[in-house]
Amino acid sequence: MIGISKLYCGAVEASDALRYGRQSGKLPSHLLQFSKDKKPVVVWNMTRRCNLKCVHCYAKALEEQGEDPIPTAEAKAMIDDLAAYGAPVMLFSGGEPLVRKDLVELAHHAVGKGMRAVISTNGTLITKAKAKELKGVGLSYVGISLDGGEEVHDRFRGVPGAYRKALEGVENCQAEGLKVGLRFTVNKRNVAEVPKIFSVLRELEVPRVCFYHLVYSGRGSELMKEDLDHTETRALLDLIMDETRALFDDGKPKEVLTVDNHADGPYVWMRLLREDPKRAAEVFELLSFNEGNNSGRGIGCISWDGQVHADQFWRNHTFGNVRERPFSQIWDDPNIELLAKLKDKKQHVKGRCATCRFLDICAGNFRARAEAYHGDIWAEDPACYLTDAEIKR
Repeated sequence: MIGISKLYCGAVEASDALRYGRQSGKLPSHLLQFSKDKKPVVVWNMTRRCNLKCVHCYAKALEEQGEDPIPTAEAKAMIDDLAAYGAPVMLFSGGEPLVRKDLVELAHHAVGKGMRAVISTNGTLITKAKAKELKGVGLSYVGISLDGGEEVHDRFRGVPGAYRKALEGVENCQAEGLKVGLRFTVNKRNVAEVPKIFSVLRELEVPRVCFYHLVYSGRGSELMKEDLDHTETRALLDLIMDETRALFDDGKPKEVLTVDNHADGPYVWMRLLREDPKRAAEVFELLSFNEGNNSGRGIGCISWDGQVHADQFWRNHTFGNVRERPFSQIWDDPNIELLAKLKDKKQHVKGRCATCRFLDICAGNFRARAEAYHGDIWAEDPACYLTDAEIKR
């Protein structure tokens, strides 16, 4: 996760993170990526069920009706373990988390145990009444997915009217005073829609947006050939920086982040070297705090069936099951070879990653993409768009 507004527009300084000792339990949410203890943010895909049929769903979601393997009481015990372990954030995802009738009860339980609760949703089920319920939970954030304007979004989501329902969800959250933001997964089919997303930020006064680079998993693996090429990705990052700067210059600052490609950090830094060398030095320090990709270290995932993974996209490797053993015990088990290696993946990456001068601030980027593309967990990430000259030590 790379904070474009934090880094490029100077919304965060290194001193802001240092003031809290960089401990995840003390840092406010917007600084959490700079923690030094890297207690994992845990994504719980609490259901595989969904009311939409998205073409890029990493969970390969199923129809809305059905049962979920982990019942409410068992889920609360899982949350108790995560809270005692020190996981600072629990992200309730799916499928579509709002199809579970106990979402509000479980999110409330997490908050009551001292965790920050976040929901990742398609937004279409957030009625006025549901928004009021969610406000009562004390959620830290609601992230609602958009794939572009109405025509493109509805095509991606496989259900007519999904766009309008999602925007209604945004407005219902705002009416209750919930912090709400947008999530946008970029590929060749919708990259031209990025300016429309910034228009929504302005028009609806949405405070936050995350632009996700495509990860080749689930139904998203079928879009691998539609990922942006390196030239297109560089143009995307420049556009996002330009649009973010324009918001700040207009007195409408927003929190803008890119997710799932840690080459973005060095790219922002190199642009600042040309534009503002003093700020570039500050940004490099913040990037060193961030430490790059944290799959299997600063982020973990629990699937709908209790399986534990390094992140929500990389499901072909399982480390254990919370229905048989607590997450805390699984996560710290040195005998799980791949999980142990992911805690210090810089020693194991190959190819361009192994000799890259930015390895300490990128950590080899996404292993899920490397494996999907090369068939080798430790190969270089094919989505790294930095040139050989740029990464040379």
